[in-house]
Amino acid sequence: MILYDSTTTSSGYTLFAPMPYNVTYLIDNAGMQVHSWSGNYQPGLAVYLCPDGLLLRTCQLTNSVFGSGGGIGGRVELVDWDGNVVWSYTYSNNEHCQHHDAIRLPNGNVLMIAWEYKSRNQAIAAGRNPNLLIYNALWPDHLIEVNPENDSIVWEWHVWDHLIQDYDSTKPNYGNPREHPELIDLNFVSGLAVADWNHCNSVAYNPELDQIVVSSRQFSEIWIIDHSTTSAEAASHTGGRYGHGGDLLYRWGNPRTYRRQETVGQTLFGQHDAHPIEPGLPGAGNMLIFNNGYGRTPTYSTVDEVVLPMDSAGFYHLGEDSAYGPAGPIWQFVASPPESVYSSLISGCQRLPNGNTLLCVGLSGVFLEVTPANRIVWEYVNPVTRYGPQEQGDVLTPGANQVFKIRRYPPDYSGFAGRQLVPRGPIEIYPQAIKEENNGISFKKRLAFGVRNNIRLTGVESAELVDITGKIVRRLIAGDNDIRTLSPGVYFIRRQSAPQVQRITILR
Repeated sequence: MILYDSTTTSSGYTLFAPMPYNVTYLIDNAGMQVHSWSGNYQPGLAVYLCPDGLLLRTCQLTNSVFGSGGGIGGRVELVDWDGNVVWSYTYSNNEHCQHHDAIRLPNGNVLMIAWEYKSRNQAIAAGRNPNLLIYNALWPDHLIEVNPENDSIVWEWHVWDHLIQDYDSTKPNYGNPREHPELIDLNFVSGLAVADWNHCNSVAYNPELDQIVVSSRQFSEIWIIDHSTTSAEAASHTGGRYGHGGDLLYRWGNPRTYRRQETVGQTLFGQHDAHPIEPGLPGAGNMLIFNNGYGRTPTYSTVDEVVLPMDSAGFYHLGEDSAYGPAGPIWQFVASPPESVYSSLISGCQRLPNGNTLLCVGLSGVFLEVTPANRIVWEYVNPVTRYGPQEQGDVLTPGANQVFKIRRYPPDYSGFAGRQLVPRGPIEIYPQAIKEENNGISFKKRLAFGVRNNIRLTGVESAELVDITGKIVRRLIAGDNDIRTLSPGVYFIRRQSAPQVQRITILR
């Protein structure tokens, strides 16, 4: 725990799964662990706590074809509160593999993102430029909806069914991408022409509109598709509630992908975790996106809230020969200075009931809660690496504590019904004795989990207790000093006559 303003934060419990480890954690706002679930796999990559109290956990499997893909998974589990796997589904072989994200739909089914393998010959036959096949294969994305009652795939949607290309007029899908923004340009590449051509990294569902939101990192776009279709309609260009089958109903972030960039510029840069803000929350219905800023100049990450150009029936407006709007977000979190928050990969965001926004700065494992005025009121650093929880105060290797994304659940969340959420202490390890530096300061108690109620100062007449910002919060005198009124967190004891400081953590 780095920062906790208890008067301004949104109450609840934060769920996260360190990417290099096999344990999922639930912590309170003071950074205390209240529950955990151990598993047999590293995450692949998302975890969520469902309204019925089951943990939806993706799992990373080895795969000889897709093993080099970022965000590889392959298995999805539902786990009860006691850690028992009550359902699992493996979707990993030489033809396809689940990756990044999977969500539980209101009907209880599980919707997941997956790659499917297309050989060099298959890609060329569809109109791919052979010069853009440096890996001799493509892994276009698709979605499957699985019924856990019988493990059947009850609905699916494939990028491969909605292509456009103007490279080879003798091949299928030939046309002008500018004239068909509802289709996906088979020859669009962003940077290196990798096999993981779309790299979809999040999926979300809007039950009111029966629409699915997908984030494509390689395209720097969000896509919205119709979920009311049958699988046959989803493979076509007609049918469903909106009449367009599985074609894109809306796209936003990078109009270069359909060659209309002259009216609206690129707004997303390698984004993650695009989802509609839930009903009842400030900004409900707007799109919230962690905009990584990968490739943006200068380099920094933001969270963008976007009002979609949608009518009351759920149809999206696109002007003739123009790009989808809006021109930019209605609200944006930008750190001060901007480059102090940056993650080129992974990461996520969530709107909270009090109007604040929760961030996961994924590569550094930093969690932030920010106000609408961009003030940081809560900060926590994931202390878990591939070796498990680390000691308080350890300097972690950059990237060693990555987290895909996080979610906070309010105290009255239905998934907590009947559960006792009792703090167990911090996840990070505290030495059995607090280290004393050669500065003449000692402590009355040496606790396994830091300091709780009292600091005893000996060998010096006075010292200062400061918080992480350098603000003096208490003047210490020789003898006992009561600290029960201080908020939990990290503090430093500073002796005025010496440069050394003693780091402590106050617990409750």
